[in-house]
Amino acid sequence: MTNTFIPYGRQNITEEDIEAVVATLRSDYLTQGPQVPAFERKLAEMTGAAHAVAVNSATSALHIACMALDLGVGDWLWTVPNTFVASANCALYCGAQVDFVDIDPTTYTMCLDALEAKLKAADAVGKLPKIIVPVHLCGQSCDMETISRIARSFGVKIVEDASHSIGAHHQGRPVGDCQYSEITVFSFHPVKIITTAEGGIATTQDASLARKMDLARSHGITRDPGQMTHAPDGPWYYQQISLGYNYRMTELQGALGLSQLKQLQTFVTRRRQLAAQYDDLLSGLPLKRPAQHPDSNSSWHLYVVRVAADRHTAVFEALRAAGIGVNLHYIPVHTHPYYQAMGFAPGQFPQAESYYAEAISIPLYAGLSDADQRRVVQELTNALADQ
Repeated sequence: MTNTFIPYGRQNITEEDIEAVVATLRSDYLTQGPQVPAFERKLAEMTGAAHAVAVNSATSALHIACMALDLGVGDWLWTVPNTFVASANCALYCGAQVDFVDIDPTTYTMCLDALEAKLKAADAVGKLPKIIVPVHLCGQSCDMETISRIARSFGVKIVEDASHSIGAHHQGRPVGDCQYSEITVFSFHPVKIITTAEGGIATTQDASLARKMDLARSHGITRDPGQMTHAPDGPWYYQQISLGYNYRMTELQGALGLSQLKQLQTFVTRRRQLAAQYDDLLSGLPLKRPAQHPDSNSSWHLYVVRVAADRHTAVFEALRAAGIGVNLHYIPVHTHPYYQAMGFAPGQFPQAESYYAEAISIPLYAGLSDADQRRVVQELTNALADQ
């Protein structure tokens, strides 16, 4: 009998989720109704943020976060190279320029020493970034307290890319409370910890930033007389007061997200259990398991192992051939052709490139059975023995 394919990640959809979406389909609202605001309120409550602004993707959330912080032509945004391209592209959408800070070789998040050294050098030549975007990789938070201390000493704003990290904690506090940042962004893509099919959200403690992001996601249009430049002509009246986009989340997505939030802790608990089991099951193999910062309690979006670079491709291909849907997160952004055309080149960020040469994301999702996990480990053991 042929073994079934085991993906590296997948959504977990319950009958309750389906019923929530169907009920919304039968309601009066498919867009701009009660579900999205309810989802925003619940997520804000769970993260400890004062405000949450839901949009159609985390990419859109990153864009409106940069817009709210007035990133524009002549400004710089810095992020890490080992991330999805959206963490950098959001700057380009605003007409700003992008640069990168290499990663820590242990946690794979933004290197604190590299950040401080780069900020000092940029300050000396008058090219400080307006925004930095630390990326919480695989579910683990960056050391946000130290990043905040360093960045704010130079007057730099912070947007946390927490696309991987809903349900995670740092120093005992939920990721997304923005204690050490202006804005935090989450993703609800199907392979993430909870899903709205596609979708994202930005949290903040700042009411002014929340209003700006709310405008930016909906064409720059307001119906609030307090925001208009002159009195409304009548009850039908709305006014565009800035340039915005159609980044709104639908009611169907909001209903699914609200239902999924009820299961967040269950999903995270199972992911942590599976990660602990991987730690035990993989302990004798010739690979490097993921390290955890003592102040971080990961929500374990991904479990990434590192295999010697000269064996990496063969092990990856052997796992795929055995029906194990491994993946690689991520190709360093500065090595993509689009960014090389800007002047970036391989060799500039050696830790991110070393990580890329060795990293393999193995299956991890709440619905992964213990039996399938053991099969993943056995196939990985076989692949390593054959190389």
